[in-house]
This record gives sequence, structure tokens and C-alpha cells, in this order.
Amino acid sequence: MPSPCALPDSTAPAPTPPPASGTAPPPASAVRSGALLVLATALAPAVWGSTYVVTTELLPPDRPMFTALLRALPAGLLLLAVTRAVPRGGWWWRAAVLGGLNIGLFLPLLFLSAYRLPGGVAAVLGAVQPLIVAVLTRTALRENVPIHRVLAGVTATIGVSLVVLRAEAALDLLGVTAGLLAAAGMSAGIILTRSWGKPEGVGDLALTGWQLTAGGLMIAPVAFALEGPPPPMDAAAVGGYLWLGLVGTAVAYTLWFRGISRLPALQVSLLGTLSPLTAALLGWVVLGQSFGPLQTAGFLLAIAATALGQFPAPSVPARAGRGTRSGFK
Repeated sequence: MPSPCALPDSTAPAPTPPPASGTAPPPASAVRSGALLVLATALAPAVWGSTYVVTTELLPPDRPMFTALLRALPAGLLLLAVTRAVPRGGWWWRAAVLGGLNIGLFLPLLFLSAYRLPGGVAAVLGAVQPLIVAVLTRTALRENVPIHRVLAGVTATIGVSLVVLRAEAALDLLGVTAGLLAAAGMSAGIILTRSWGKPEGVGDLALTGWQLTAGGLMIAPVAFALEGPPPPMDAAAVGGYLWLGLVGTAVAYTLWFRGISRLPALQVSLLGTLSPLTAALLGWVVLGQSFGPLQTAGFLLAIAATALGQFPAPSVPARAGRGTRSGFK
């Protein structure tokens, strides 16, 4: 392919235009870079899936707010120190809003849901996030929502249900409310992150640091008010907190917000299904939890639906005399 700065060769034959009824396929380099971006974004929820094993096996028990605080605030301060960038102008309140939705409200509500509900029920509530994002994409962003991604979200939720739900699962009104609010809050955070973008000259690390710091500062007074001073920690707990803070938060959230800024919101939210699936897989491998044929079928169904949701909608040739109708397509 010639350089963009090169002058056209008048002796070379003119390029063949693409068919009028279709769309020219993207170049192979664009396909590769897009696939790498999706895989990098998918690492975030996959890493988040390790939280359950790390929490139950390494961390002090019954300290959800302290765990949320140590996940967010140190990672945020670290990223601020590395980037040496602070918000300016209207980005002070925008960073506070995004940090509240994505971190400050999400993590406490998530832990409250997990403590009040069986793990399977909490995971299913989180898996409805793509459906909330689909509604917000259409109503708030006024963007078209490919119907195949909506169907992928429904199918993925069914698959996660088959993996994690048990017949004896009981419902708790407060836990269900917290789980739904957590999913709705992070969905709103995804939409606002997509809508507001980033300030000029600010990178993904800085924007992530702003949100983690803001969210951590919101969690801090709640953690100390409800749980008191930090608990004693052994080497295993220190290692667990380092994993959750550095890898599970600083790295994972940077990849997540980077994906949100470059990919459609619904496509990114579908990747969140990988979190409960990874948790179930680690529970089987590390903790020896049961994983029978029904769980295997649900796992494969959810993975297939999530993968399907990463493909763009198939192009449909435009018919003469008819416009494109907005809405679901």
C-alpha cells in the first residue's frame, strides 16, 4: 500500500472501486489490531474472575469494604504518581462521577450483593449488565444497537445461569437490589466513559488513576465507619492484596477503560461475562468445586455468545429509494 504522503502514479491503473451494493472489507492490519484490542480488554474481566478465589483463600474474612478500599485507592495513587497528571476544569467533577459509578458505588454494592446472596445469584445479576448497556446505548447515546449483540447478551446470561446457579439458591431483597444497582451503576459508567472520552493529551493510565482515586476516597470513610481499623495481615494476605491492587485493579481497569474508549459500549460490556466464567473455572480447578455436564454446556454457551458479540453486524446492501431506519438493527 503506498504511503499516504506519496504522489499518485499517473501511469498506474486506477484502483477498482468496491461494489456499490456492499462495503469494502477492512485491511488485514485493521482486523488484527481490532482483535488484539478485544483480547486485551477481555483480560480485565478474566482477571477479575480471580477475585473470589483470592478473597476466600488469602484475605482476612468479613472485610469487604476494606478489600474494596485497598483495591482502589493505592492503585489510583500509584497511577497518579506515575502519570503526574491531574484533572483540569470540568474534568474534576467528571472524574468524580466516573469514579463513583465505576468504583466508589460499584465495589461496595458488589460486595454487599455477594455477601447477601449465593455466589451464583450475584453472578447472574452482574451478567445482565450488557442488556442494561444496550438500553442506555440506544436511549442515552442515541446509537444503533446491533440485534445480534442483544441476543448474545441474553444467551450469555442464560449460559452463566447454567454455570453458577444451584437449585437451593435463595433470594434476598437487599442483596438483589444491591446487585442490580451495581450492574446499573457500572453500565452508566461505561456509557459516560464512552460519551465523555478523554481530555486532550491525557492517556489511559491517567484517566484510570483519576477514577480509582476518586472511588477509593469515597469508599474510605464507609470502610472505616463500618469495619474499623485495618485487620492484621500475614504474607498470604499481603500477596492477595498486591494481586488485587496491582493486577486486578491498576492493570485490569486501565485495559477496561481503554477498551471502552475505542470499542462500542455493548461490545465491551459483553466481555464482562468472562468474569463469572473465570471464577467458576478457577473454583473447579483450584477449590475442587463441582463442574458437571450442565455447567460445561452453560460455559460453552456463554463463551460462544460472548465471542459472537465481538463481531460487527453483517452489512446489508442498501435498497434504492429507502433510507436507513434508526434503532435496533
